[in-house]
Amino acid sequence: MEQVDTLVVGAGVVGLAVAARLSQHREVILVEQGHQFGEHSSSRNSEVIHAGIYYPSDSLKAQACVEGKAKLYRHCEEYRIPHAKIGKVLTAQNAQEEEKLASLLLQAQNNGVDDLYWLSNKELSLKAPELNAIAGLYSPSTGILDSHQFMLSLLGKLESNHGQYVPCTKFLAATPKTGGGFIVTLSCDGGPFKLLCHNLINAGGLFAQQNATLIEGLAPINVPPLHYCRGQYFSYQGKHPFKHLIYPVPEEHGLGIHATLDLAGQLRFGPDTHFINDLNYDTDASAIDIFYQAIKRYWPQVDNRRLQVDYAGIRPKTQCQGQQDFQIEGAQRHGLTGLINLFGIESPGLTASLSIADKVATQLKAELK
Repeated sequence: MEQVDTLVVGAGVVGLAVAARLSQHREVILVEQGHQFGEHSSSRNSEVIHAGIYYPSDSLKAQACVEGKAKLYRHCEEYRIPHAKIGKVLTAQNAQEEEKLASLLLQAQNNGVDDLYWLSNKELSLKAPELNAIAGLYSPSTGILDSHQFMLSLLGKLESNHGQYVPCTKFLAATPKTGGGFIVTLSCDGGPFKLLCHNLINAGGLFAQQNATLIEGLAPINVPPLHYCRGQYFSYQGKHPFKHLIYPVPEEHGLGIHATLDLAGQLRFGPDTHFINDLNYDTDASAIDIFYQAIKRYWPQVDNRRLQVDYAGIRPKTQCQGQQDFQIEGAQRHGLTGLINLFGIESPGLTASLSIADKVATQLKAELK
């Protein structure tokens, strides 16, 4: 039976980051059930490098986002990943929303984000022309990147460390082995095969809960619920006045229908949020009026004839209400040494990916002492 030190399941951006990080000191195989890496949440998002403003101060999200942002900018420089620190304007349309911005400023400071500041009326009109806003905050460390090139760099790092990436390989089962490690059953080229690994990292994203149910000895109480939260984006054709990202005050399940730019300057809006029962990326062109009304609140000059439905992404929510946190769960939680499950890794997972990878490495090292 083939043996490997560490098997990572799921080649989204977090699985790639974890595999690349662990391959510095371990023999690593990364498996992916799809034909390509990053086919789901990792390639269906806003490609924003988040500053770490919104998340509760004692949360793993806040810590991993702030740490991950710094690591990600350094990584982009080192590996020449296309990126731009273009900044973000957070807007308020009324006094109540201005109060929310004030609380966000305090939240950001508590999270270690020390560069967020109030815009004067003149600065607001310069940074966010044509905007209907009575106040705004500016986040200079928010940026954008080419997420595909970032994932390619992580794959290159894994392979340069002699790790292996195997697509079209489905995780079928894992059984703890007497004396440590796991016997894992995988399906590749239509047939099952087994391998032995000392460490098993479940970075399945939208499939993490499904993977977890296939691990013998993992109690159901240690598998959180999974709720698919789909958000779609509309692109905006032609010229526009924006050079920075434009965000309204956040909503319960997301950051509102905000305006983002890609590296070519293309403007797009989204995502909205809808809980769905099945994993599908269907878009709904009839939502254009909802988008138009939401955008018009902060950009009255928006032309709805230039809005076109673009794409949708899905977040792996572990709860339908309130704030959820990243879950990095090892033996201290579930009792199976060498197993780490990653649950609820949604936004800002792209920004936080390198920090999450470090935390997995640290946790694994601590458990195996």
